[in-house]
Amino acid sequence: MNSSEKINVAIFGGSGYGGSELLRILLAHPNVEISLVTANEHAGKAVAEVHKNLFGITDLRFEIAPDDLSTLGEIDVAFFALPHGQALNLIPQLSPDVKAIDLSGDFRINDADVFDRYYRLEHAGELQTKFVYGLTETNSEAIRTARYIANPGCFATATLLALAPMVSSGLLTGKVIVDAKTGSSGSGAKAAANTHHPQRMTSFYAYKPFVHQHVPEIEQHLKAVGSFENELVFMTHSLPVARGIFASCYVETSANLTHDDLSNLYSHFYKDAHFIRLVEGSPDINWVKTTNYCDIAFHTSGKQVVVFSAIDNLVKGAAGQAVQNMNLMFGLDETTGLKLVGTNPQC
Repeated sequence: MNSSEKINVAIFGGSGYGGSELLRILLAHPNVEISLVTANEHAGKAVAEVHKNLFGITDLRFEIAPDDLSTLGEIDVAFFALPHGQALNLIPQLSPDVKAIDLSGDFRINDADVFDRYYRLEHAGELQTKFVYGLTETNSEAIRTARYIANPGCFATATLLALAPMVSSGLLTGKVIVDAKTGSSGSGAKAAANTHHPQRMTSFYAYKPFVHQHVPEIEQHLKAVGSFENELVFMTHSLPVARGIFASCYVETSANLTHDDLSNLYSHFYKDAHFIRLVEGSPDINWVKTTNYCDIAFHTSGKQVVVFSAIDNLVKGAAGQAVQNMNLMFGLDETTGLKLVGTNPQC
């Protein structure tokens, strides 16, 4: 598309944190016109009444999703920022000329039995085969020609970006251990007993040991990146912050590696990846908050390697990555509308 054309966008599920971030990013995107944003429980309300940060930015109002999505007007792409299970029923209704980007887990897993075990939902079957996994740094060519995108999960994004160069190198041996931590916004906009701020603000705890729904997604995509038959131990923890994911990935290699070896490996693998920043020492979630960047650092002790990664779970881990996918699908520079700068000092 040329720089003067507009992509007509619909957002299904605009009242949650994912929808809020899509609105924040897309309202400033030079090639986008938001034609529809739904939130059934807030239907009729001004978007800025629900998302106060958008006051004075938009006059959009939330609408009820149509009963039949095939009746949508001139929509080029639909974003689905809905709870797991809802896009499974909605996306099949889209007209053939409408692209879709799903931010839930509905279309990430190829194996029906695995999907049922982790999500307790009926698999999409043949429709699933039409979805492309939307990790832009490893799958950009497939994304460019895709009609349907399964946007990666937030934990999966941080973990895959940390591990993909190592898997691609063929040097991994033995067990891979990932210790990942997330902020409270990953639990959604509606407070629950274990995510309500008074409970979480001074707390730290693990959850879903061995059974987090992003485990099969990570394993599936690592096998697409390279030869990955390693045992993956994946543990998640709750941080007393609102935004951010920090992943510590521990691996063993078949050869002794120096820091320069790792630097060369990661620099080459991500040479064309604008949103990957290789940092010294350790990433800090403060420096990626509200941005689409993933900061990565690595350290080695011979055959023992640790890779750290940090992202904003709502941007690179959700809405920002979804927009990055949209840019590729419509022939735009993938950074369009996404050169978001963090704050200093951090909030």
